[in-house]
Amino acid sequence: MLTPETLPDVQRALADAKVDGWLLYDFRGVNSIATGLLNLDGFASRRVFGWVPREGKPVAITHAIEQAPWKHWPSDWRREIYSSWQSLESLIARQVKGKRIAMEYSAGDAVPYLDRVPAGVLEMIREAGATAVVSSGELVSRFYAVWNAAHIASHERAAVAIARIAQDAMRRGGEHARSARPLTEYELMCWIREQFAREGLDTDHGPNVSVGVNAANPHYEPSESASAPIRDHDIILIDLWAREAANGPNPYADQTWMASVGPASAEAVRVWEAVRDARDAAIELVTRRAAAGEAIRGADADDAARRVIESRGFGEYFTHRTGHSIDPRELHGAGPHLDNLESREERLLVPGVGFSIEPGVYIPGRIGMRSEVNVYLEPGRAVVTPRDYQRELMVV
Repeated sequence: MLTPETLPDVQRALADAKVDGWLLYDFRGVNSIATGLLNLDGFASRRVFGWVPREGKPVAITHAIEQAPWKHWPSDWRREIYSSWQSLESLIARQVKGKRIAMEYSAGDAVPYLDRVPAGVLEMIREAGATAVVSSGELVSRFYAVWNAAHIASHERAAVAIARIAQDAMRRGGEHARSARPLTEYELMCWIREQFAREGLDTDHGPNVSVGVNAANPHYEPSESASAPIRDHDIILIDLWAREAANGPNPYADQTWMASVGPASAEAVRVWEAVRDARDAAIELVTRRAAAGEAIRGADADDAARRVIESRGFGEYFTHRTGHSIDPRELHGAGPHLDNLESREERLLVPGVGFSIEPGVYIPGRIGMRSEVNVYLEPGRAVVTPRDYQRELMVV
């Protein structure tokens, strides 16, 4: 969030990046990064801009009829008000003419999670006289996606809780599988949500409880009308994510656990070990480079995990990125991802950011497995949650 306290750090980063300012833009929620950093309170139906110069005080550019969302804007920072498109473009030109500016823009849509500014707005900014528009990607990582101490504490508590819930759910599914009335995926999903409520946790949807061939669909989610029973010899995948409901927003904890009802088949063991070892290769790269103070690209961690799965013969079945950003506001956040497959993720994993590591193998009609942990970075170290993450395939 942009405040008088954070402004000096932002302006130092602008100077380091050799840009004259950061132009934040939003229209009807298209750029949640901008609304979050500007601390807008309420919906704005007209275009809004926030100019953060390398030197001097920020400037809000806001429509005449929509002043209420700016209630948190510091009184000693400038506020320029427009009504007509001519006045808007004049105010924009006054700030950006002759300057090199950063915006939520990714050349060639290389990183779509960052690419929030429409092409028409970029054209307007260039026509207003900006000498260059460059990506704000590294700025977003440092000032939007980072966790503070309270975020870390909240995430750690949530991680412990959902790890316990996941393992209890696996055992519950296994016990009922050998009874006269096995649980369905949907029933176990509802039970997990009940446990979330008891723990003071909240989620936006899910979780994903899938058995057998359903686990080969990475985004499978059971419903009351379409849900498989959990039976003996099934493989169970539980992907669950939640965050503390109180005093938010808080970062999610997001984990995937795997179990076999009864002894696992040889194929299941091979797939599990490939996924687990790929996860551990990404963890090793991130923790080693963090400890050495070396630069860490999300793409490099993705490559490390993918090499393991390819070496085991399952490369064609690993069809998604290795991990996603988890920022304080969103589960799939705007910070750097562990991705060199779906997007060209060149941003660095910097101290303060959090993300998932979750390689998977999905063989249609046969089997699906994923193992997911979370990591947050502090200076000189990477912290994995839950601390006691899954090493062996559970047998329930």
